[in-house]
Amino acid sequence: MRVAFVGKGGSGKTTMSALFARHVASQGGPVVAIDADINQHLALVLGAGESPEPLGARLDEIKDFLRGDNPRIPSAEAMVKTTPPGRGSRLLSFEDLAASPYAVTTPDGVRLLATGPFGEDDLGVACYHSKVGAVELLLNHLVDGPGEYVVVDMTAGADSFASGLFTRFDLTVLVAEPTRQGVGVYRQYAEHAAGFGVRVAVVGNKVHGPSDVDFLRAEVGADLVAWMEHSAAVRAMEQGRPLDLADLEPANSDTLAVLLKQLDAQEKDWATFGRQAEEFHLRNARAWANARTGRDLSLQIDPGFTYGPPATTRVSPSSHLEHHAERS
Repeated sequence: MRVAFVGKGGSGKTTMSALFARHVASQGGPVVAIDADINQHLALVLGAGESPEPLGARLDEIKDFLRGDNPRIPSAEAMVKTTPPGRGSRLLSFEDLAASPYAVTTPDGVRLLATGPFGEDDLGVACYHSKVGAVELLLNHLVDGPGEYVVVDMTAGADSFASGLFTRFDLTVLVAEPTRQGVGVYRQYAEHAAGFGVRVAVVGNKVHGPSDVDFLRAEVGADLVAWMEHSAAVRAMEQGRPLDLADLEPANSDTLAVLLKQLDAQEKDWATFGRQAEEFHLRNARAWANARTGRDLSLQIDPGFTYGPPATTRVSPSSHLEHHAERS
């Protein structure tokens, strides 16, 4: 199951992403966390001893691996971030994603991937969404199931809508402070998401009392599923001190459990997933990708391909991806 954490900059979405990933791991669930925010802080908050190798720097290798023997994609150069899988593509099981040679393991057993930060060569000439494209491709080719968890810390605000990545999740958790700015981002996100059937659940953060909860309920309504009270334990973690999940206040631990229950309750809709992947690919093809590649990328859509678990018979072992990494 896939969950994205979004919200206004400074809302605490990275902290919530990390706490949720750690909570799921503590319950025995296998977890892959992905830092897709322009501010790459998830490794720090998760307590990783090292940073993952940036996916953005390995985009060509990832493309070459995923295209496999798909006759509609003659080369990695012909792929863009929205290129959907087809017959012959290499699809990923959750185990393949978790075994990525670009990932590191956190002290809690979470496998962590990251898009990577802006480098000096990117400044003034590149869009951050070009790096996030690696995540979109991986999720487009991922065939995951119940009891397998992918937690993505997205870029702040409504920037998530600059690509089709926002449709790649079973649930989107919007982290909202009890302020007008916080709920303003919620309204913007909910309006965009509604047109694509994206399920949005709101978790309040930095809540100081009943009046904050009342404010969120009045502004967000039924989308508010839980809230995090102001936490001395979380503040200590943000200041660099170790946090054991047992240090969390009981009400905040309960909030993490509620979010996991919400995620597990979602029904994965592979047909919609496939339709949206193709829709956003066509949008990008018309808007810029056909001109960029000099090809009609609508031809990459395979009408005979079916998304979902039956496709896992065509998943290649992750060792193939390791060979790509070693070869570079």
